[in-house]
Amino acid sequence: MPLPLLALAIAAFGIGTTEFVIMGLLPNVARDLGVSIPAAGMLVSGYALGVTIGAPILAIVTAKMPRKKALMILMAVFIVGNMLCAIAPGYWVLMAARVATAFCHGAFFGIGSVVAADLVAPNRRAQAIALMFTGLTLANVLGVPLGTALGQAAGWRATFWVVTLIGLAAAGALWVCLPKHIEMRESSILREFRVLKNPQVLMVLGISVLASASLFSVFTYITPILEDVTGLSPHAVTLVLLLFGLGLTVGSTLGGKLADWKLLRSLLTFLVSIIVVQTIFAATMHAAIPAMITIFIWGVLAFGIVPPLQMLIVNRASDAPNLASTLNQGAFNLGNATGAWLGGMAIGAGASLSMLPWVGVVMACGAFGLTLLSATLDKRARRMGVGQAV
Repeated sequence: MPLPLLALAIAAFGIGTTEFVIMGLLPNVARDLGVSIPAAGMLVSGYALGVTIGAPILAIVTAKMPRKKALMILMAVFIVGNMLCAIAPGYWVLMAARVATAFCHGAFFGIGSVVAADLVAPNRRAQAIALMFTGLTLANVLGVPLGTALGQAAGWRATFWVVTLIGLAAAGALWVCLPKHIEMRESSILREFRVLKNPQVLMVLGISVLASASLFSVFTYITPILEDVTGLSPHAVTLVLLLFGLGLTVGSTLGGKLADWKLLRSLLTFLVSIIVVQTIFAATMHAAIPAMITIFIWGVLAFGIVPPLQMLIVNRASDAPNLASTLNQGAFNLGNATGAWLGGMAIGAGASLSMLPWVGVVMACGAFGLTLLSATLDKRARRMGVGQAV
């Protein structure tokens, strides 16, 4: 891995760890701060809201900044935010610190994706983005379980102190490894906003929301599914989640390679495969080994779509790639919250846990339909362009 991409991946590892590790520490946080588990769970929603709101704001604020300087400032926000989490005296200070930390999330991945793509040859741009996102997938494989274990043994604050140190290490790596001068496209705030008038850009954002909702409508409730439907022990559930994280890592790499080959075709193939796998999971969740195999394949597919979508938004919004790429991260997080809400609504309406994969299937079908429409319109536009040229 080239050193600049490695530095971006280290930062992505820290950001991914702080986003997801709170889920494993909810009982500890709730007990220490004297709040209920549902109240502690709002710390997850608060972070997602911070990403969604903060992403476009910071993208606009940093639009004129040199790329390296912008990334360093975003890492400084990350470091200070996690430090505040570690010393937070009460629930609302912790909530504010989580939201503040989340502000750097979308903008970092948005700008980082553009920088990663620009650092390599055109035929390797999606793979470069995938390499950066490898840090995010490894956060699920290593950062979250290790951070959870540390928090349970030494207190949840210790986890945030370690994440702060990871942020410092990432900032040092970015400072040393990123080129001092990274080429920037000429842009303006007005042009950045104008890109949102492009229907193709809006369709990619919609695909990201639906694809993410397809995952989180089921994955949010994966622990009770595995314990109550599959019949696994809590320890076995941890191992299955580790297996899912390995699938995410494989999928990110695979998605980058396929996107550099055939961007839209690979995205359509991944979405069809997600529909098939979630349909199969509705049956295999009742037996341990079939469920584990299906979950691993699902993990591969779930993150296989991330590099193609991130590359697609950069291509579709060539006049304002930083804002659009950052908004795409907000779209993913909006999908996370939407999926969790839809799954909860289904359960609240009386649906059993075994019915949740069908909610995911419906969302994935919507993402596939929107992708197919985008591909059709793109093909038609290309034909018209050729005809006009002739």
